[in-house]
Amino acid sequence: MQPLRGLFRQFTSPCSCYVLRYRVFGSNSCSSPKKTRTVLNRLWLEPRPDLVEFADRGVQIYREAPETSISALTWGMALATYPFFGKVAEIVGRLTALQGDCTSAEVHRRMAEIYGEREGARRMTNMILQSQANWGAIDRVDKGKRIVRKRAIDLHGSSVAAWLAEACLRYADRTLPVASLDSNPIIYPFVLGSSTPYLLSRSRALEMRVDSAGNQIVSLTN
Repeated sequence: MQPLRGLFRQFTSPCSCYVLRYRVFGSNSCSSPKKTRTVLNRLWLEPRPDLVEFADRGVQIYREAPETSISALTWGMALATYPFFGKVAEIVGRLTALQGDCTSAEVHRRMAEIYGEREGARRMTNMILQSQANWGAIDRVDKGKRIVRKRAIDLHGSSVAAWLAEACLRYADRTLPVASLDSNPIIYPFVLGSSTPYLLSRSRALEMRVDSAGNQIVSLTN
């Protein structure tokens, strides 16, 4: 398999960064080509050693099925790479689960309870919320004061769906109940779109078993 770094390095020229920025970050993104390259490096070109194989499999999915949602791939890598991103996603997913919206102030309050009242944490939360908006997960209305969840993307039980489920496990760093995986708030913008047990059974990176209480759980194989 062609290494991921070789596949994505073609996008590191300034011209190509504008194109990829549109594909990954959305048409309203104001991030510069330099910032685009920085994010791509951290997520795809230079992933942590423990995520290289995971990232390569994500690129292989895209190579075999170019119609694969780039948002789902980038969301999965962000979950696996940045716990802070995952925590924002989890909070937004929980707060918008019932009525479909919440206020930005609620998100910041929940994050402050975890990370403290730090300006850096607040700024980073805002950046992540904007990224989630650019990726089509939410709309930020009322000058960014309110967050509205958009319709979830159905992954139709594809290979990227199983890969995204694996990203959930990498973020959680523990076993998860199979029954609740499809509704996990950290992947709120997506619907796995298949029988979850069957979907997970197709992945060699995942292992399913039954715990002492008779519940089916899933974990990483290594």
